[in-house]
Parts: sequence; structure tokens; C-alpha cells
Amino acid sequence: MASKTETPRDADDAEVGAAGSQLSTAPEEEAAGEVSLPSLGPIGWARWFWRQLTSMRVALILLFLLSLGAIPGSLVPQTSIDPTKVEQFRTDHPTLAPLYDKLGLFHVYSSVWFSAIYLLLFISLIGCIVPRSWQFVGQLRGRPPRAPRRLTRLPAYTTWRTDRAPDEVLGAARRLLKKRRFRAHTVDDAVAAEKGYLREVGNLLFHVSLIVILVAVAVGSLWKSEGGKLVVEGDGFANSLTQYDNFKSGAFYDTDDLEPFGFSLKSFDASYERTGPQKGTPREFRANISYFQGADGTEHQGKIEVNHPLEIADSKIFLLSHGYAPVVEVTDGRGKQVYSGAVPFLPQDMQNYTSTGVVKVPNAQTAAGKRNQLGFSGFFVPTYGGKGSGSMFSTFPALDNPRLTLTAYHGDLGVDSGLPQSVYQLEKKNLKQYQQDGRAVAQMMKPGETMKLPGGDGSIKFVGVKQWATFQVSHQPGNGLALIGAIAILIGLAGSLFIQRRRVWVRAVRGADGVTVVEMAGLGRSESARLPEELADLAAALEPDAPLAAETASDSDAQAGTDTATDTATATDASAKPAPASTPVPAPSPAADEKKPTPTGSENTAKSTGSTDSVGPADSTDSADDPADPSEGARA
Repeated sequence: MASKTETPRDADDAEVGAAGSQLSTAPEEEAAGEVSLPSLGPIGWARWFWRQLTSMRVALILLFLLSLGAIPGSLVPQTSIDPTKVEQFRTDHPTLAPLYDKLGLFHVYSSVWFSAIYLLLFISLIGCIVPRSWQFVGQLRGRPPRAPRRLTRLPAYTTWRTDRAPDEVLGAARRLLKKRRFRAHTVDDAVAAEKGYLREVGNLLFHVSLIVILVAVAVGSLWKSEGGKLVVEGDGFANSLTQYDNFKSGAFYDTDDLEPFGFSLKSFDASYERTGPQKGTPREFRANISYFQGADGTEHQGKIEVNHPLEIADSKIFLLSHGYAPVVEVTDGRGKQVYSGAVPFLPQDMQNYTSTGVVKVPNAQTAAGKRNQLGFSGFFVPTYGGKGSGSMFSTFPALDNPRLTLTAYHGDLGVDSGLPQSVYQLEKKNLKQYQQDGRAVAQMMKPGETMKLPGGDGSIKFVGVKQWATFQVSHQPGNGLALIGAIAILIGLAGSLFIQRRRVWVRAVRGADGVTVVEMAGLGRSESARLPEELADLAAALEPDAPLAAETASDSDAQAGTDTATDTATATDASAKPAPASTPVPAPSPAADEKKPTPTGSENTAKSTGSTDSVGPADSTDSADDPADPSEGARA
């Protein structure tokens, strides 16, 4: 029998650990019992804090906190989005509002605590990725480690014997592995190869893309601008600060950078479902506009639909809402027309467009020539159901039977106080309602009808109806960068999930009987059924260059110690030989069978060669008394 040398188990474990080293650049987490406090002093504490901050565990915690912090921003009204709703919340919740103010819940995304989480996550990801990137570059510049002495301890393993010289087998193995896009090189009596670097590339790409998205969000928040404008049919808009109904921008945005462009609303097309269970449902919303870009730009025709914005000069114009604007003419007590135009009314019933609004006439006079400011409040219905309907609300959103109902006031509108006021509300503090015969002066009018004011103070005529649309002009410089980051995240995630980093070793040495023993083993970053399958495929591909050897003597007679062969093994027909490693399996542990001190290949191999004991060079140093390693997992 071959001589045996006992090898310490800790040395074998060290070799297997070295073989699987650097399969990933993920930082190793310290075990709970191994955490040690840093030495006293600012440098020690700074290093400890930096290690904790740049750990993947802390990065995941910060990402979770960031997602939790975004919840109040979705549930609580935000000042940057809708100041009116914030003020209404303060009025409705006088006790809760001061607490929300202290916590910054009315401006979550610009609050101190949300910004702190955001910046810590940003720093944590950078501190984690940079060293991993340098480590990965070092791995690319290096070579796969040398083969362990005992390949049988690896998860996937096979072996067979061949008459080819070891150098021929190793050369063929190296060419095969390189053809399969492995990085391969020869070390001593084995070929070491590695594949699957794109897995780590995908992992790093995923984390870098996450940083790109964070940067895009920051850029979009700091350099953004967003404004809204209500435009009536026939009116226009120019991109200047004074033209906006509301405007907000990021901290670093300069209003002088507003691009010169504008547009006019030529007409608005709206259609609705008229029958069936979806009666009144919008079928078409389209704003037909003409627009220009630049101070002397050429006018172009275009259209804006819901979810189909118009892009002009790095800004997008979105169609937000639509409504009706009754056209009225106001005549004062002298018979002079003091107001004429369309007055936008805001929908209160978004299904059928029952709308409310006001008309303010600050420059009217009485018949005696005294100043008399007039105000009218009321509501508009595009389709009135009729006197027998029992309701003053609209019954359909289209202009089938429009009605305008107004109530008249006179006095001081408050427009001269210098305080801003809404064009959609009437300040009635200093106004008096017109009375006639002890009743308030109010009238429902059809287009073309006129309501006269008591005392000869004038009249108001309902001329017709125009439509209006609200547009949002949005400039978001980080959107393109965020899209690139999102696409890169998906690519990186796919690479890290579906590509396996693995190593393969092929050893070929000449045995004592002159026959070359070939061993092939594989090791992956994680257990996978694909690794044994790939190893079997590689072994089958290598078999033509390292065919199975025909035995000339019975291994059982050799184990009995006879010097002369007493039984001649039957030679196997070369054409009937199966692939040597179609089903690679690991050998039993050294103590599994004292009569078999070396691991064998697949059963098919042993049967085809007529051998019952395949002696490998790596097993010549195994000890029969070496206990089985309980840490070894199941091997395919």
C-alpha cells in the first residue's frame, strides 16, 4: 500500500479557506463576541465610528429609516407642495399643529432629521463602496490561488485515470478553461481557474447606482423649479416670475435662469361618456396651444394632454386640471362698462363641474358719481337639470345647459389695503349685500341674460362661457440622472443575482504505476447546483484529451499484496467508455473506508476501468485514522 502521512486538520482547513478567499469583496462582519471597544482617544473613537458607519448593516438601517421618514411626507400636508392645506390643517388641529412644527413634519424633506439620515446614508455607501472597489481591482490584477492539497474536501469533485502525460492534461485543461472564459494559469501540478467576476461588478454597480439616485434626488431638490398657471381660452403665458400663480424653487435655483418661452391656449377639447354606468367619465382632455421659444422664437402649434406633457427648453409643461370661466360684462350707475371678461370658477364637484367663483369690480361708481366697489359671488353649473330637478347642482360636466347664479354686494372690497387676497374669494367684512323688497339680490341667469342692481347702481350680464386649464411648468434637472441610476440598479441587481463567482482546479500527476491521475474540483461563493453541473460538463469536455486508462491488473489483488497479477482485468471497449465526470461526486471522508485510502471518481468511471481503487497523488498523504470533517456539506 502507498505510504501515508498524517496531515493536521487545521492545515487542511486553512488550505480550503485560502482557496475560497476573496470570492467576494463584501466586508466581514465582526461576531458579537469578538467586538472590542477602541482604545481611548479621539482617533480610536473616530476609527470605531467610521467602521460602524461604513458597514453594510448600518447602511441597511439608514435606508430603512429613510423610507420610514418619507411616510410623514406622504400623509401630512407639505408647505412646499400645498401651503393652503397646511394652513387648513393648522386651523383644524390647533393642538397637534405646534407639535408637527417642532418635528418638522410640514417640511419633512428639508427637515434637519431627514437631511441627517440622507447624508449619513450617502457617506455610508461611499465609505463602503470605495474600499470594496479597490479590493476588487486588486483581485482583477491578481491570479486565482493555488489548488488545495486535498481537493476531495471541496463541494464539487471528480477524478479519473488516464494514460496521457500530466503536462498534456494540464495544457488541455488550461486551453479548455480559457475557451470557457475562465482566467486560468498553471501552479505546480494543477491549473487554477476562476470565473464570474461580473457578479461582483454587478454588486458594485448596484451600490454605485444607489448613490447616483441619491445624487439625482439632491440635484433635483436643490436646483428644481416648479410653478402653476391658470390660463383661459384666448389668453397666454410667458415664463417669467410675475406670470406664475404660484412658484417654488430649490435652494440653489436662480430665478434669473428662467428660460425665455411662452404659450397661448387656443382652445380646449373635452368629451365625456354620455350613457351607461360610466356616464360623465372623461374621455378626452386636450389643450390646443401655440408656443414659442426664445425672445424672437418662431411660433409652433402643439397640444398637451394628461400624462403627455410638452417639453420646451429643459422644462415640461403638464396639464393638471380644467374648468369653466363665465364671461360677464358689468355696467356701473353711470351706464359705463367697468368690467368685461372671463372669470374662472373653481370646480367643487369634480364629477359634474359645479363651480364657485367671484367677480370683483373695484372702479365702479353710482349714478351720483360716488365711488362704489361691486362684488358678486355665486356658482356656475354647466348642465342645469331644470326647475323640476330639485337641485341646483350640475347633472353633467359638458356645457349642455349652463347657468350662472350670482349674489350682489357693494362697499369696500379691501383691494386697496395692500394685503394680498385670493381672486377666488370675496372679503365680505366691509361689504353690504344688496337688498330689494327685504330680500337679498340674487339671480340665476342663462347666457345673454342680465341682472340689474337696486338703486340704479348698474347691472351684470352673463355673456357666455369659456374654458380654462391649469398648467404646471416643471424644471427637474435630476430626472435624467435618476433614470440612468434606476436602469443601472436593475442591471447590477441582475448580475449579482444570476452570476455565480466560482473557481475550478485541475490536478494531473503520475501515479506509482505510471498512470496519470486527474482530479477536478470546484468551489463557489455559495452552494449551488449549477457548480457540480458545470464541473461535470468541463470534465466531459476534457475527456477526449485525457481519455480513461485501461487497467491491466485487478486492484483487489494489488491491495492483497501480491506481486504478480493473478487475475487479468477485461479491457473496456474505448467506444463504450462514458464521460469520466458526467456526475461528479465527492469522495468519502478518509475514515469512511480504511480499504480505500483515496477518494474515487464517479461510479461510472470505476466500472469502465475495471478498477476498485483509484489512487490519487493528493491522497497519498491522507491518514486512514483522520476523522471525518463534520463541517463538510453535502456534495453533488
